[in-house]
Amino acid sequence: MFLPHPVIDSLNPDQVRMWDAHFSPEASGQRRPAVEEGIWRRTQDPANRELSGWSEDESGRRRVVHYRLHYGLDRTQPMERLVLEELYLYVSWLAPAAEIADHRRDLDQWLAAGRWKPTGDQDNTWRHGDLYATITEHAVHPQDERADRDTAEGFTSIDVTICSVDYTLPRAARNLPWDVLAGGMRVKEQRGTPTYADDLSCLLDHLPFVVEAGCGTSIEAGIPPLHWLHEVYRVTSRAGNDLTQGYAFTLAPTDDILVQEILTDTVRKIDDMTAMFRSVVLAEPTSAHRVLKAMHDAGHMVGAVATHNFDRLLARAGLQEAFMRRYDQRTPHMPFPDDAKSLLVIGLHADRRAVQARARERGLKVIYLDTEGVTENGTHKPYLIEGARTGDVVVRCEAIPALLHLAELLDVTV
Repeated sequence: MFLPHPVIDSLNPDQVRMWDAHFSPEASGQRRPAVEEGIWRRTQDPANRELSGWSEDESGRRRVVHYRLHYGLDRTQPMERLVLEELYLYVSWLAPAAEIADHRRDLDQWLAAGRWKPTGDQDNTWRHGDLYATITEHAVHPQDERADRDTAEGFTSIDVTICSVDYTLPRAARNLPWDVLAGGMRVKEQRGTPTYADDLSCLLDHLPFVVEAGCGTSIEAGIPPLHWLHEVYRVTSRAGNDLTQGYAFTLAPTDDILVQEILTDTVRKIDDMTAMFRSVVLAEPTSAHRVLKAMHDAGHMVGAVATHNFDRLLARAGLQEAFMRRYDQRTPHMPFPDDAKSLLVIGLHADRRAVQARARERGLKVIYLDTEGVTENGTHKPYLIEGARTGDVVVRCEAIPALLHLAELLDVTV
């Protein structure tokens, strides 16, 4: 496995200009849209027993996954290509000592099968082309010592780190998943009793409005939903779109096929990991993005769009983005214009409610545009908005038709 690793073999001139305008370090300011990052921490707790398998006799299991993928343009070829420049993947397990020992033996077999070679510098480091793999075992994990966190009796931990040669992650970034873990498990919010409406005509009484956008508009642009990454990084037992499978957390090291995949079939797994970003670069703004821009230009929509998406589609449509996605559980300040009367939340199911809470505090009407369900293999499964409150309005519709109809009501030309 050698870097840079091609993600898109050739980009056309428009795609190169788009990259330079919206993803390059020079264009993005403090935000780094060319770096894809994800964190999952799964622990056993009475509150999540259905997913984690918690019981009185077994409550200490933990799995932490942290990845960072750095992308860039390779301009050395006849046509520019999108490449993966740097890779960092960290998986930490806390489990009964016997299971950790079994996992350690599996790791040795996977390293051999994938033709990773010992570096000779350290007993716990192997190399595969431009990648290093490091395995470290702990009787008590250093991060648990740092947090003064107890380790269940008979449990030990093991860390697997796979990163590109010469890649250095700052200490604060390495500590990030553990800082998130220290924040405790997210407690689900108590859903209220929102009102349901057939369309967005209710917005006409609450103009101008501010927008908060989740992945709904991105899915309509052909980008996979964020839960697709749960499958890539094996966060749950779910595989593919089979609704008959459970969504239980992966909480036994012997079930961790993520590490097996990247050690034994490295190139294919990295292609799997980079597929999301590939779709981001290939996607184009949809009618939903364009109609939002037209309504903003007409004065019916105001302010920046609060977004949790890293696809830059809103910015590419000409809208200002207020990026809200953070892993330290401190949502950035959302600047609501003084004249805003409502908040339109489009396709957002993630556990990020601070923007909506602040809107209610300011007296803004909160209106959701969301299908409140997913259809897979012809089967519809309800997926209610957790954060909806009494007094809010929910419009069950996809973004494109609902927003186009709103534009007609407002006499806005797209």
